[in-house]
Amino acid sequence: MKKPLIFNIQRYSIHDGGGIRTMIFFKGCPLRCPWCSNPESQETGVEIIRKNSLCIQCIAKDAYTCPAKPEDCPTGALEYVGKSMSIEDLLEEVKKDMVFYDTSGGGVTLSGGEVLLHGEFASELLKEIKALGIHTAIETTGHGSWELLDRMTDYTDLVLFDFKIMDNDKFARIIKGDLDLVLQNFSKLMEKNVKVIPRVPLIPGYTMDEENIEKMIGILKKHPKLEEVHLLPFHQFGSSKYKGIGKEYTMEDVSPPEDDVVEKIKIDFEKAGYTVYIGGR
Repeated sequence: MKKPLIFNIQRYSIHDGGGIRTMIFFKGCPLRCPWCSNPESQETGVEIIRKNSLCIQCIAKDAYTCPAKPEDCPTGALEYVGKSMSIEDLLEEVKKDMVFYDTSGGGVTLSGGEVLLHGEFASELLKEIKALGIHTAIETTGHGSWELLDRMTDYTDLVLFDFKIMDNDKFARIIKGDLDLVLQNFSKLMEKNVKVIPRVPLIPGYTMDEENIEKMIGILKKHPKLEEVHLLPFHQFGSSKYKGIGKEYTMEDVSPPEDDVVEKIKIDFEKAGYTVYIGGR
């Protein structure tokens, strides 16, 4: 089985599945959301990220033009993104935090990128984690193979499922994906005995307009067992990464949504019968 690239293991996460969690981020995503806060997650291969704030100009005037390799950089201003890891490697990392899962009701969440790109590997990893008695979750766009999603969720306690743009043409043009595929996978997933929480990134100019929210609620209402929705307001935390990996960032001038606008959308979902959390949990 081919080992995937992991670009981050984040410990002590408290917003991605309940309790204190270890987040494992898989590299590679089929979508291209303009607001992506982890642009280093998109490509499947190893990349170099350049952190100019750490550059001491020992070779070049800045990290962006430095010809050195990361292993030759004395300050870490140049860093490889993406490390090949086996299931055994990841289990060793997971086991380090078991005391926190036990005391907080936490666990392990697989994210990305898009974990479905590595569905066979992820299924085996989830199976091993479950065998340790650890709560498992995945965060997914739903854009991928149903067969792999079905297999993965046999060993998953919770699915955090992204809901973004609800117009087929806009989804294809802006995100570069197939909305029908996402919704078909979501519908099939709702027939399984697994807890699903829709997550909605609130992106000004893309996902927050009234029509999009109404369509979203209409789709969710077709599945009565849904109880909870997470709203994730847009932020600029990942903006500096784009220049660091040599990608254009088109959202630089976009401000996070105002609190009153977020609150209105929250109320819309609450009126539809959902418990709503801003920022996840």
